[in-house]
Amino acid sequence: LYSAAWVNSLSMGMVFFCSPIVSIFTDLFGCRKVAVIGAAVGFVGLLSSSFVRTIEPLYFTYGILFACGCSFAYQPSLVILGHYFKKRLGLVNGIVTAGSSLFTVSLPFLLRALIDSVGLYNTLRVLCILMFVLFLGGFTYKPLVSNAKDKEGGKKGKFRFPPEKKICNFSVFKVLSYRIWAFGIPAALFGYFVPYVHLMKHVKDRFGDNMPEEVLLLCLGITSGVGRLIFGRVADYIPGAKKVYLQVASFFFIGLMSMMIPLCHVFGGLIAVCLFMGLFDGCFICIMAPIAFELVGAQDVSQAIGFLLGLMSIPMTVGPPVAGLLRDRLGTYDVAFYLAGVPPLIGGAILCFIPWVHERQKLKERAKPLDGETTEKMLENESTLVSDTTEKPVKEMESGF
Repeated sequence: LYSAAWVNSLSMGMVFFCSPIVSIFTDLFGCRKVAVIGAAVGFVGLLSSSFVRTIEPLYFTYGILFACGCSFAYQPSLVILGHYFKKRLGLVNGIVTAGSSLFTVSLPFLLRALIDSVGLYNTLRVLCILMFVLFLGGFTYKPLVSNAKDKEGGKKGKFRFPPEKKICNFSVFKVLSYRIWAFGIPAALFGYFVPYVHLMKHVKDRFGDNMPEEVLLLCLGITSGVGRLIFGRVADYIPGAKKVYLQVASFFFIGLMSMMIPLCHVFGGLIAVCLFMGLFDGCFICIMAPIAFELVGAQDVSQAIGFLLGLMSIPMTVGPPVAGLLRDRLGTYDVAFYLAGVPPLIGGAILCFIPWVHERQKLKERAKPLDGETTEKMLENESTLVSDTTEKPVKEMESGF
């Protein structure tokens, strides 16, 4: 069981660790190529996993190959939406990300039925069909925003390797509002995923094995999908960087719900907590891409999302094991859940500064072009005056002749 758990942990970690690399490839080669190749690699990793009979090769075939393919296929799906949708970007992200909630709810039941009927290895081969659908879907990604390679290469058919600054676009960290966002979210995530990992074990410790803990996952998945649709639409009505306040609210409520888990001595109370937690989890996820577009713009959004997801991998990996260690030392999850609610509150407080900082940055950027325009207009006026004075004697001479 320990070895099998490490395969799953490695897979989840690789999806996020690869994100900065995926963003670089997306900027270099475009969303379509990266998504198609990623889906193909994921297909090969999943198919090869179905022929493996020992646990050790799964570290590579499933934990690395399949996970890297999923990472390369996932991130372009967030970037490409901003090329087509501006006013309704929040709603579109809500619809797209709600699909993952739908599969979160339905896939466990489907997998259980498939494993019981055709076995584990054939189940992996059936799942390859989903990867093949993802492979075909990647061909529809046609970016409308020109890439850096088009600007550098001149001709569209020829590819010139861009300079190092274009490959690793660390200039996004020069944007103060993005810098606060990119470090505030990981700070909040140190406790964010603790309930998702340890809630089932907490239910068994407190209520025994008779309780249907799957109901809690069902509640989380359903309300998360509903939250992505609702808050994605709400985000379209919130101007500019003020969309961050939705993430602040989501972190506040998720932190509060984490602290309430130990206080629930009735199973119905846990269901209510999971309903609220799923709702605001959907809020946090669906507006991530729209906020990135607001902070750094369409040209830099790919690497902005990539760096953020890469930073998110650290708390996602560290938080749950620390909570498990606390449980082993104290014999209960209560302290772990109380402490898990603190980082989301701190992270949410940090994010509150982003709209104010972003507005100040925009005012400074507007002031610079205005000064340039006034000087240009003054030069134009001087040149017109000079041309008028020189043209008048010429016209008079012409009329004299």
